[in-house]
Amino acid sequence: MRLLRGEMAAATVFNDDPAAQARDFAEMGFSWLHVVDLDGAFAGASVNGEAVRSIRAAVPLKMQLGGGIRDRAAVEAWLDLGIDRVVLGTAALRDPALVRESAAAHPGRIVVGIDGRGGKVAVEGWAETTEIGTVELARRFADAGVAAIVYTDIARDGALTGVDAAATADFASAAGLPVIASGGVADIGDIAALKSRAGAGIAGIICGRALYDGRVDPRAALALLGGGQEC
Repeated sequence: MRLLRGEMAAATVFNDDPAAQARDFAEMGFSWLHVVDLDGAFAGASVNGEAVRSIRAAVPLKMQLGGGIRDRAAVEAWLDLGIDRVVLGTAALRDPALVRESAAAHPGRIVVGIDGRGGKVAVEGWAETTEIGTVELARRFADAGVAAIVYTDIARDGALTGVDAAATADFASAAGLPVIASGGVADIGDIAALKSRAGAGIAGIICGRALYDGRVDPRAALALLGGGQEC
């Protein structure tokens, strides 16, 4: 399932078998899967646990999971299951100690998810926009030992309008942590634009709807990037 600008009412279901879709991505040559429990993000707890477990069992790819992970027990449970990296989004704002403690306990396996709308952080499945700036939140974890930040431009997410590579690079430079860019990839030109700014700290790219719609050829994208990336 993919949303349009974070709206559940504008969700599109591309495949009702998550494990089969994961196998398709593996066959395309990707090495990482970025998975979000969308219902969990709104509910504040895991809702699609069975689907996540089916994906984990189906493919040997590295897997990054976010959505509704709000306490240490959930972090530990997913890591114990074999999820390679857990993304903490709402918890990063509401419970920063959880991020720090989890990152200290699991080096390289905790990612902070920062979702921005108009330069401000949105939480609770993007249903609430706060007064906290995206860069301000990122800098709070510069010394926490997190693996990366997944930075999502909500206005562009799922809209196939193209990325704002310059703004993403500015965010990455200011954040001081590796940034995985998410939201708006419409074609391989967007991927090239983000790759060209790797020196600013853009370390990865999440591509969703453009892959499902066939707007991005996976093999061409992987050739451009020189290896497997998130999908």
